Amino acid sequence: MRAIPADLAARLDGGVAGLCCAWILTRADGPVLGFTDHDRDLVVNGVICRAATGWSAGAHETAAGFAPGLAAALGALDDSAVTEADLEAGLYDGASVTCLRVDWSQPALVVRLWTARIARLRREGQAFTAELEGPLADLERMAGRTFGRLCDAVFGDARCGVSAAPGVSCDKRWTTCVGAFANGVNFRGFPTTPGEDFLTLYPSEGERHDGGKR
Repeated sequence: MRAIPADLAARLDGGVAGLCCAWILTRADGPVLGFTDHDRDLVVNGVICRAATGWSAGAHETAAGFAPGLAAALGALDDSAVTEADLEAGLYDGASVTCLRVDWSQPALVVRLWTARIARLRREGQAFTAELEGPLADLERMAGRTFGRLCDAVFGDARCGVSAAPGVSCDKRWTTCVGAFANGVNFRGFPTTPGEDFLTLYPSEGERHDGGKR
């Protein structure tokens, strides 16, 4: 549940508050930028939030602030704000974004709607779309390796060790790694891992039952 300042709640109850959105963006290298969809600049939490930058809220899910890919912030390239050179240099990758609801007549009255970080930036002519993801996105990221029969190395990379000639590919199977590339020592899978069929096996008459067959 969001904590709404008492003064802002009172203005809302009285129907006198004029609300707008403000976004405060903090880059990983330190600079802090502010944007608003109001028609004039506002100072919010000590940050000048500039109007007329084209920033607006895109479509978002009901779980705004928490689900991965929760929203999109739309904006225009501006030499004094988000520049094309900075986008090309990746300076906004991983930047944090806080979305605030602000009483534009008294910008000190704010409530935080959500906090996210920039996952991807897409350019569309002289505009950009920042795809944002919330805190729960971290829970969906895979950490470590997955145990599977197939190799998880990228063919030809340092973990693979094979010098990948043009037109040559690998299906990531143990038999291919050993037979076609003589590279079993660098195989990054687990070929003897039991599959789902192992759970359904049962002794059959006439077969050897010496523990050597799965």
